[in-house]
Amino acid sequence: MVFAILAAGEGSRLAQEGVEVPKPLVKINGVPMIDRLLGVFGRAGAEKVVIIANNLHPATQQHLQQLKADGMPIELVVKTTPSSMHSFYELKPHIGEGKFCLTTVDTIFREEEFLPYIQAFQKSEDDGLMAVTDYIDDEKPLYISRDAHDYITGFHDSLEDFEKSGLAERCGSRCDVISGGIYCLDSKAFATLDRCMEAGMSRMRNFQRQLIADGLSIKAFKFSKILDIDHVGDIRKAEVFLR
Repeated sequence: MVFAILAAGEGSRLAQEGVEVPKPLVKINGVPMIDRLLGVFGRAGAEKVVIIANNLHPATQQHLQQLKADGMPIELVVKTTPSSMHSFYELKPHIGEGKFCLTTVDTIFREEEFLPYIQAFQKSEDDGLMAVTDYIDDEKPLYISRDAHDYITGFHDSLEDFEKSGLAERCGSRCDVISGGIYCLDSKAFATLDRCMEAGMSRMRNFQRQLIADGLSIKAFKFSKILDIDHVGDIRKAEVFLR
C-alpha cells in the first residue's frame, strides 16, 4: 500500500513563535515529525511513501534526500502550493491506482491505534476510511456526522451547521467526532479531487464534502486522540501524549 505525506506548508505560526527549523523537522521526543511518520508507515507495510515539500525550505529536501539515499522508499515532490488540496493533487500521479493513506506531516497519533486502522481499511470494500476523534483541541475543527454503522453522512464547520443540516432527523446521524487529518482512500476518489480542482476549491474539507456528495462510501474509524502541531505549546502536548 502507498502512503502519502503533505509537508508543503510554511509552518508560519511555529516560525512566528521562534521555531527555527521547518515544521517537518520539528522534533517530538527527539525525533523529527516526518521521520516518525516514515517509521510508522514502514512498520505498517508501506511499499513507498510519496511526500510533497515546498521549495522554501531546502533543509527539508536535503533531509528527505538523505533518508532516500539511506534506503527509505521515498518519492519526493518539491513544489510550493497554495493549499493542502493542491498539494494532494500534485501527489496524485505519484500515488497511482489502488488504496492509499494520506496525512499531513504534523498529525500526531498513537501507532498502536494506527496499525489496526490500516488493517481495517485493507480488508474493507468501502471507498474510504477516515480517522476521527472526540478529542477536540483544534482551532477550526471539522465535525463529522455518521450513521449507526459509522458511515459518514456529512462534514460540518460547526455543531450548529450539523443541527441545521437536518441529518439527525433524516437519517439518525450523530455528530460527536471531528476529523483527525488521516485519510485512507481508494484511487476512485481522484475523480472527485479532479472535479474539486476544476471548480476552484482549495480546502481539504471541501474535498471531503464532495466525496459524500459524489456518493462514495466513507466510514469513520475512531482514535482516542489525534493532535496537530500548530503552536510551540503543541510540541509539549505531543511529547506527553506519546510517552
